[in-house]
Amino acid sequence: MSGDVADEKPPPPLPPRMSLSRLLDGFFFVFAGAAAVWLAWLLFNQSFEFGWAGIGFFLVFWIVLAYLVLPRLHRILTTIYVPDYFIGRTRTSDGLLGDPVNLAFDGEEEALHAAMRVAGWTRADDVTLASSRRIITSTLTRRSYDEAPVSPLFLFGEKQDFAYQQEVAGNPAKRHHVRFWRTPDGWLLPGGRRVDWLAAGTFDRAVGFSLFTLQVTHKIDADIDVERDHIVATLVDSDPSVRVEILGDFSTGYHSRNGGGDTIRTDGDLPIVRVGPPTVAPAGAEWATEVAASVTGGPETSVERGGAATSTGVGEDPVAKRAAFESPLRLAEREPVRRMPRPAATAFGAAVVVLRVLAGIVWIVAIALQWDELLREEFDIVVTGDAAARLALVVVVVAGAVVLAIELLLAVRIWAGGNLSRIVVMIFATISITGTAAESFLGDAEVTVRTTFIAVALDILVLLALSSRDARAFARQPRRRRTRGT
Repeated sequence: MSGDVADEKPPPPLPPRMSLSRLLDGFFFVFAGAAAVWLAWLLFNQSFEFGWAGIGFFLVFWIVLAYLVLPRLHRILTTIYVPDYFIGRTRTSDGLLGDPVNLAFDGEEEALHAAMRVAGWTRADDVTLASSRRIITSTLTRRSYDEAPVSPLFLFGEKQDFAYQQEVAGNPAKRHHVRFWRTPDGWLLPGGRRVDWLAAGTFDRAVGFSLFTLQVTHKIDADIDVERDHIVATLVDSDPSVRVEILGDFSTGYHSRNGGGDTIRTDGDLPIVRVGPPTVAPAGAEWATEVAASVTGGPETSVERGGAATSTGVGEDPVAKRAAFESPLRLAEREPVRRMPRPAATAFGAAVVVLRVLAGIVWIVAIALQWDELLREEFDIVVTGDAAARLALVVVVVAGAVVLAIELLLAVRIWAGGNLSRIVVMIFATISITGTAAESFLGDAEVTVRTTFIAVALDILVLLALSSRDARAFARQPRRRRTRGT
């Protein structure tokens, strides 16, 4: 009896309770989206105020609309209506449904890397400022860039672990590419099959504008099954030990669109590729081997179609399985196994706060230099005693210096990953934006480049950056705790 109790597994963990911090983050996320719409409207209006120079404002308007406003609106809406459980589709950073999952792999990571290299694939660079700048110049000049980065897509709430590609004729606008995600521990494919990796392979045919976000992006070929079969063929042709199992009709054949608005179609089959040393088949598995000429185009490819072996998860405790549904907050805030690097959004938010500190220093210096004139023109006060005027100036300078010092401290804490500092900055940015917007809508003040436009734009950019998914995850990740004696 005691043995039965000892063997019982604990119930699955309950989701975390909704905290004030999470509620505030949800509010800031939505408020920043609304503020970004207002910023785009202000830019659009300004583009008509400066004649030909307004073309520059219109260009900035497109950048804000395509890369700030529409992505945030998509993220807000898709959080509501796009499922978070596995449906065989990736998601873009904006929350839209991305490329379909059309490949699976069994094998260690080192074996997978080796197999891809032998098959003639090049690992793509990570997305950085340097790699982004290089792919832009390579595309414009049509210079080869074999390691060009691919845009991030998400599965299980995580960005792809890595990606591989094959450039076509030295043109970075055209390439075969495939992204890989490691499957979570205990996770099973629908039907019970366990795999180590899932992948999404597509072919970039040109560079164009996204239908949904207006961003410049690669356009993919609609027939993704051709790319899927090409990837399998390169692996099998380069290494006869590679084995392929086809899960026929894994998903329903369909026509759809990906996150860039490109048409996609597939028959729904899922090849599972085994790389590295052969593994022992599960007990009771009966494999049938047949020629897969339809997949690879060759008469000597060994492909396995599994019967019982496709259900290696049969008999496992369902409590130990990964949950089929995870809320958007859990997906956005899952504690990483390794401490995540500082995201660009956090760095940008901290940098803008520092810029505001520098602007405040300039403002204080200007106030000090024009103090007497300011008292006379703004407050109709004629300075009669130098001591009183100087005392008032000292009070203003000291108060301003204290405020700027606090802002600088908040910027440092945000850079280091402080969650409370991030929330405090967003609270003050929200108050500032709300006050300026109220004055503008009531007609008390006009927001233009000559007045408060720059200040309100910086507040909105700070709010967008610090309320983003990456900034939230970075600020909420567990900190290393010091122990005594270390």
